[in-house]
Amino acid sequence: MIVEGRVVVDLAGGTADDSGSLWGPGTIVNAYSVVKPLVATCLLLLVERGHVGLDDRVTRWWPALGSAGKEDLTVRQLLAHEAGLTLFDDPPTLATLLDWDATVALLEASPPEWPPGTAHAEHVVTYGHLVGEVVRRVDGRSLGGFLRDELAGPWGLDYHVGLSRGLQRRAADMVDPEGTFVAPLARPKEIADPDIVNGAAWRAAEIPAVNGHGTALALARFYAALGAGGTLDGVRLLSSGLVEELTTPQLVAGDRVLGRDVAWGLGVQIDLDEGGFGMGGLGGNLGWWGEEEYAIGYATRRLGDHERVAAIDDVVREIVSRG
Repeated sequence: MIVEGRVVVDLAGGTADDSGSLWGPGTIVNAYSVVKPLVATCLLLLVERGHVGLDDRVTRWWPALGSAGKEDLTVRQLLAHEAGLTLFDDPPTLATLLDWDATVALLEASPPEWPPGTAHAEHVVTYGHLVGEVVRRVDGRSLGGFLRDELAGPWGLDYHVGLSRGLQRRAADMVDPEGTFVAPLARPKEIADPDIVNGAAWRAAEIPAVNGHGTALALARFYAALGAGGTLDGVRLLSSGLVEELTTPQLVAGDRVLGRDVAWGLGVQIDLDEGGFGMGGLGGNLGWWGEEEYAIGYATRRLGDHERVAAIDDVVREIVSRG
């Protein structure tokens, strides 16, 4: 947890695998959708530098996406989960997800589930490929490479998409301790299977919507940077104006995948009741900036619900509000 730019709580504990290896400050873990705002920020860095416009058509860089009703899809709509390409009813196979070009081809051929810009739904497994392919076409680097060089590196974030062998040695194994974890939004279902996500193929692949690996401190630092208007440790990557765009609701409506009202910004969910913005992840993970001006990150290898991190966040809010 970070308050006023200062780390006030940084806890790491438990075991990282079934052999009993201890979880330490350098342990990284697959925190699923928590990575989505970092993915969005990669594209926003290209917006910041004038290479991309938020209201430009995506087909300017990715012509093949402009078929079957996707011709007018904009960068803003893509970032705000309004593209209509969730593929929720007809999800890609695991083999397709592990193959970047195959997933991109599937997205190019798919008609949107609604006219882009008229509704929204979390693009659970496709968001990273949609945003990442634009980054790749504009910049030339993969999403994982761009994140490493242009976001994680300058801001000192221990967060990664596509793990090298060295990074894989630092990764904690996911576990379903009771064997009862159910993830209805996990489509394909293999993305919630510890036997799959603990494997080298999953960790090495770039599936940026759901397989970012990192530390809780990295998440807190990321949100501290956004909360400070785009600056961390004296390094400015985003203007305060673009951070305001990122954290402004683009559409407030029922999310067609989550089944509840959601306010999506440009890659983050916004809490209109209690304030703040951020993103949760399958299994109980969270990265968040609170209205009380604190940043929190929580990452776990235990697949479960969000009750534990919700309780932690309630305590944090109470302490911070007391000053």
